Amino acid sequence: MRLIVNGQGRESAASDLDALFREEAEETGIDGPQGIAIALNGCVVRRRDWGTTPISEGDRIEIVRAMQGG
Repeated sequence: MRLIVNGQGRESAASDLDALFREEAEETGIDGPQGIAIALNGCVVRRRDWGTTPISEGDRIEIVRAMQGG
């Protein structure tokens, strides 16, 4: 299915946010979900709900990592 992830179009076979996060982590080298937030179509989804939150064709998903510094 076609999604918009962090502003970029991409194909994904993921059916929920947790599976999509695992795909992204594998591609980008993210070592775990600590400090990560995911928004689906503009709404932040709690980490515990990633596995039960389905994604659909055309969804806009933002995956961000909290960082320290100034």
